[in-house]
Amino acid sequence: MLQDLKLSHVVAGAVAVLVGYTGSVAIIFQAIDTLGATQSQANSWMLVLGLGMGLTSLLLSAWHKMPILTAWSTPGAALLAISLHGVSMSAAVGAFLVCGLLLVLTGITGWFAALTRLIPDSLASALLAGILFQFGLSAFAAAQSDTALVLAMAVTFVVGRKWFARYAVPAVLCVGVLWCAGSGAFGGLAQLDLSLARPEFVWPSFSWPVLIGVGLPLFLVTMTSQNMPGVVALRANGYDAPVSSSLTVTGLATVLLAPFGGFAFNLAAITAAICAGPEADDNPRSRYLAGVMTGVFYCLVGLGGATVISLFLIAPKALIATLAGLALLSTIGNSLSAALADAEGRDAALITFLVTVSQISFVGIGAPFWALIAGLVVHHLMRWQPTSGPVTPTPAKANSTPQPSETRLRDAP
Repeated sequence: MLQDLKLSHVVAGAVAVLVGYTGSVAIIFQAIDTLGATQSQANSWMLVLGLGMGLTSLLLSAWHKMPILTAWSTPGAALLAISLHGVSMSAAVGAFLVCGLLLVLTGITGWFAALTRLIPDSLASALLAGILFQFGLSAFAAAQSDTALVLAMAVTFVVGRKWFARYAVPAVLCVGVLWCAGSGAFGGLAQLDLSLARPEFVWPSFSWPVLIGVGLPLFLVTMTSQNMPGVVALRANGYDAPVSSSLTVTGLATVLLAPFGGFAFNLAAITAAICAGPEADDNPRSRYLAGVMTGVFYCLVGLGGATVISLFLIAPKALIATLAGLALLSTIGNSLSAALADAEGRDAALITFLVTVSQISFVGIGAPFWALIAGLVVHHLMRWQPTSGPVTPTPAKANSTPQPSETRLRDAP
């Protein structure tokens, strides 16, 4: 395995971790603050979340030889941030455990894997393009706040795609970091927290209102807003995702790590797209090494605890946004092309894409779920043919004269 490791695998893993943390770590902090956790409990959360993502990503990628990445449930963290007011830490842990058990049950039964097979490839590609579209927009929107940095990274990307395509994203990362270092954009280095995180166990308690009001919704948003797009991200890049085993592994990780703050683990979509696309490796069969490296980096970040988290927080937002958008540009383009290639299914794919981009949310469920529902409805309506009653054939006349089209066919050589 090590002999096949490339620089692009290492860079893709580093970018995936960078994007994964900076994109939603603030939401995790909000959920921790809502619970009124102590500093040691907060450090424990960040430790086990990093280790949980790292070990499950490493295990699944190495075992299945696919870039299968896992993540904490970002919509789940947002749900916790608004629903844990007045809930004790032990009751919250009980809800996390129930969510993990439901994830395991879903993986063992295999019903979710069967459900994902009903999604046409064009809709899967449209959904992925819609999920990643915001990252592409953010890369160019960042130019308004930091024009010089974004322009330097964009020019590097275009030149790299022309002359050294495999190393375009690593070059963009290097240019961005050097530019920020030279301009003093990495502020607050003196405020880095160098302490090491340690796990802290919390005994669970079970309360029906908390289980129904927190545990069940946490499971539902994790399945609809995280696991479904995660499967789509792999399918759109040509991988037949082992859905059942992945859900079982992430569910078991949630059950084992819930008492320490591992509230929910699931398949990743955005970071998976970084490691599953052509930027990570030209050869799809060895892209799993990018997933392995992501797992290694996640473990290191988790062990680093508060030090690495504070380092992520002082990084310029324009650097992260531009890096993520440019790294995902090829995946966005390929997904849009695959989604709109079939003229017959173009309307359904386009509606799926637009609903996803709209970021609408109903009853606490995000846009990806509703985009799939809308796309599937349109897909089947466009292909539905009303059945009619039996038609009695009209008897042909004995001396009927062939129509012009029939004459041409008969006389054709």
